[in-house]
Amino acid sequence: MNVPYFIARRIRHTPTSSFSSTVTRVGIASIAIGLAVILIAFAVLFGFKQAIQQKIFVFGAHITVSKFSLNNSYEEPPLPLRTPLYGQARSIGGLRHIQAVATKAGMLKTPDELSGAVLKGVGRDYDWDLFRSALVAGSIPRFDRDTSDCSPDYSCRVLISKRISDRMQLGVGQDVVMYFIGNTLRPRRLNVVGIYETGLEEVDNVMVIGDLRLIQRINNWGPDSVGSYEIFVNDFDKLNDTYGGVRKMASADMRPVRVTDTYRPLFDWMLLLDQNTAIFMALILFVAGFNMVAILLVLMMERTPMIGLFKAFGSTDNLIRRVFWHVGLNIVVRGLPLGNLIGIGLCALQYYFRVIPLDPRNYYMNTVPIAWDIPVIVLVNVATIAMIGLVLWLSTLIITRIEPVKALVFKK
Repeated sequence: MNVPYFIARRIRHTPTSSFSSTVTRVGIASIAIGLAVILIAFAVLFGFKQAIQQKIFVFGAHITVSKFSLNNSYEEPPLPLRTPLYGQARSIGGLRHIQAVATKAGMLKTPDELSGAVLKGVGRDYDWDLFRSALVAGSIPRFDRDTSDCSPDYSCRVLISKRISDRMQLGVGQDVVMYFIGNTLRPRRLNVVGIYETGLEEVDNVMVIGDLRLIQRINNWGPDSVGSYEIFVNDFDKLNDTYGGVRKMASADMRPVRVTDTYRPLFDWMLLLDQNTAIFMALILFVAGFNMVAILLVLMMERTPMIGLFKAFGSTDNLIRRVFWHVGLNIVVRGLPLGNLIGIGLCALQYYFRVIPLDPRNYYMNTVPIAWDIPVIVLVNVATIAMIGLVLWLSTLIITRIEPVKALVFKK
């Protein structure tokens, strides 16, 4: 029979009105609140990171390859489509997809409004999977037919942002003229087939999605000339490895750029979130561990005569320490389900009903995001038990300093 566990069970079964019972309930509540806060912190942190990365990757590929140029405007020098990098990209480890795009600046004009914009031309190889999550109205156009005109029926179908839609008072199905400035003013009539919203101000203010061939015709490029390649990786954590492979295959006149360099302030902000969350969780665990030590010490003081009696009967310090370690660990284990219920319940409430809003101008989203990561939830529970269990075992060292003679006459 496990004697320490048996004695610990008898100690736990005390009347509900006793002081020990009150202290135990305080300990359970402390563990539950601490665990709930940690779970919520992880869910919100991962939610922020996933939401921001998803918004960035709608327009910013993991790696962008363009031609070297001293020009910092949206007017890109042409890049040949038939290159070893584009044709043999699949041979690079970790690469998921590569697509060809081009951009060109212009002016959108309606009868009442005028606004600057950038047309991003995409082709048949464009991956729309990430973009679908940003679509708020209309549909995604298809750019896979052979046509050379620019009629509203096909070639000039475009997607605009919600901000442009509100500013220009444009809706799905309406037309807008875009002027491209070069040697001559070259207007093109565009038909709005969809409206998107990413929450990234620098994108939503100017970006229009259209046909790559429209930019090729305006720039007098051939069908094998594009502005840049956009490359996506399988595992974002291994971005640098794939980036190294892209650099090796790229020619001397190509310039690969990682998304972490293009949007450095955002990724630095997410790194700061990681650091702040780590400090915050360490403080929560410290407070929870300190509370458990205090509670266990109170329980041991209340049971001082019992400890003296056990020692008088020949019990070892290790056996008595295991008794109170079981008592403290039981408090932790009883607090875990309650903490999981509170933490996961509040996260589910926010996930499904979006109770807490945010200002998208500051946070790039209109509600607090929640991300579910089951392995992390399990790891947090296990780490809580392990860390507090270790702290409890160390706190029971005070038992070795209790003398049986003094303990037997101890008065509470």
